[in-house]
Amino acid sequence: MSDALKHECGIALIRLLKPLEFYKEKYGSAFYGVNKMYLMMEKQHNRGQDGAGFASIKLNTKPGERYISRVRSIAQQPIQDIFAQINDRVNKELLAHPEYANDVAAQKKNIPYIGEVLLGHVRYGTFGKNSVESVHPFLRQNNWMHRNLIMAGNFNMTNVKELFSNLIELGQHPKEYTDTITIMEKIGHFLDDAVSKIYRDLKKEGYNKRDASPLIAERLKVAKILKRAAKNWDGGYAMAGLIGHGDAFVLRDPAGIRPTYYYQDDEIVVVASERPVIQTVFNVKFEDVKELDPGYAIITKKSGEVRIKKILEPLERKSCSFERIYFSRGSDAEIYQERKMLGKLLMPKVLESIENDTKNTVFSYIPNTAETSFYGMVENAEAYINKKKTNAILNGQRNISAEKVTEILSERPRIEKIAIKDVKLRTFITEDSSRDDLVAHVYDVTYGVIKPTDNLVIIDDSIVRGTTLQKSILKMLDRLNPKKIIVVSSAPQIRYPDCYGIDMANLESLVAFKAALELLKDANKYDIVKEVYHKCIEQTDLDDKHVQNFVKEIYDPFTDEEISNKISDLLSHESINAEVKIIFQSVENLHKACPNHLGDWYFTGNYPTVGGNRVVNRAFINFYEGNNERAY
Repeated sequence: MSDALKHECGIALIRLLKPLEFYKEKYGSAFYGVNKMYLMMEKQHNRGQDGAGFASIKLNTKPGERYISRVRSIAQQPIQDIFAQINDRVNKELLAHPEYANDVAAQKKNIPYIGEVLLGHVRYGTFGKNSVESVHPFLRQNNWMHRNLIMAGNFNMTNVKELFSNLIELGQHPKEYTDTITIMEKIGHFLDDAVSKIYRDLKKEGYNKRDASPLIAERLKVAKILKRAAKNWDGGYAMAGLIGHGDAFVLRDPAGIRPTYYYQDDEIVVVASERPVIQTVFNVKFEDVKELDPGYAIITKKSGEVRIKKILEPLERKSCSFERIYFSRGSDAEIYQERKMLGKLLMPKVLESIENDTKNTVFSYIPNTAETSFYGMVENAEAYINKKKTNAILNGQRNISAEKVTEILSERPRIEKIAIKDVKLRTFITEDSSRDDLVAHVYDVTYGVIKPTDNLVIIDDSIVRGTTLQKSILKMLDRLNPKKIIVVSSAPQIRYPDCYGIDMANLESLVAFKAALELLKDANKYDIVKEVYHKCIEQTDLDDKHVQNFVKEIYDPFTDEEISNKISDLLSHESINAEVKIIFQSVENLHKACPNHLGDWYFTGNYPTVGGNRVVNRAFINFYEGNNERAY
């Protein structure tokens, strides 16, 4: 993606089902779980590089022994930093106590981080907060083992204000106004309530506090706690938690917006944000890794019993299509084919744009995530050329010469690596003109392969703000002196903000929104903007379930093609000599390519939860009033 977008995060949970001695004997180390967690987090570093965190719980420890460990980092390479810290601590203990080397019980008792329940997290700071205090996992501490709660999530909530108010009504005093703290405190409240109730029951049965402890762990119903806590949540989430005595859970939102996959056998339970992470780290087959159903939780009790429980009634499935287009690793078997199909489905529009002149067209892509869609586009270009070859040979009948046949067969798509992402340049200068000059050199180009008579077709996975395209890529491509530059987006036009985990919080930065506003001006229909503003204002006091997305009316007067053409005009600087054309995927073709992942709210404005409509209207109000604030 040429425009930098940040995704909320990725989660990884490991529950070892055997004693640590088993892993020492079979795999050579009691730190088997820690080693696997390192790999899982590294394999998901695409999901977050601003911070990372790790937590572990030891099962069946004695009073006075430390059973929770946590380490977090916002270093430049936070995952490596975390595990360097862990490794240093482990090595110091083993160096000071050589007798621990083959004594797993001593390692577990005396060395932190080793444990049976492990939670990892990688994040981007989507709210601009990137202190280590903002890094997951979060810890809610208590002297009662059963009331300790560790949480990490891949999520954004649209109704934090309401959830925060609910906590105050429950008599709590949350230490921060963030969705992470709010969610953790909500679960923690019902966890405390459940533990207290079980203890009161046990006391009536004649148990003292000490004897009651293992029975509380046994009787605690995690599913019931989650049902009570998640009742009013509105957002997209994959929420992972560990309870001090060893229960663990991951809950997925009822619309399936955020991804969650799991694998289990008799040795391990593992959950992650992406399927190929589990496949690679544990060397298991595609079909062995399951997707957690929307509204369900996978719960592992301290006893090792694994349950899949429905927590919330599933909504219409709207899993995030942006995961498929851009965020998730393309090594997933399904995602790879979906991205190729996105490229294939764009080819008819491309051929129309180049007037079927494949001989004078060079095909390329913007690295790196657009590469797979590029393969799909080229496959269809080859299919078109092969059909053209067949017709040429058949039309020649018996009069065609061998030389002519050779000439016909020699045509193939012209494929070149044109754009090169040279280095991540840091714009340390604040002066606009200097910053623009630096941004213009984020990409470099390959010289000597484009002729002045050539069309240059270059595919990107999506165009959000268009800033890098305008200030860097188009200018760089124009230096090659092509006749025409066609930039192809494998995603449709991004028209609406996201509120479920992707850093697209406002409207005015979206190039499609800018284009629609310009078209309204051109058509003398800009009064629609004021009308939409008043409609949004009138809804501010309504319950979310009654709120409509009136921002759609900004786009309604225009066809997709008209908006695409205006985007081409906006992004084509007057200094560019080549004709510029920008082509977007259609929503219909997006659904064809990703039939099981129909979350398309950024393109259509059809939000999967009721809070989404309130967020988009608030984003429009902020735009109209000039408020530089987040809409949620």
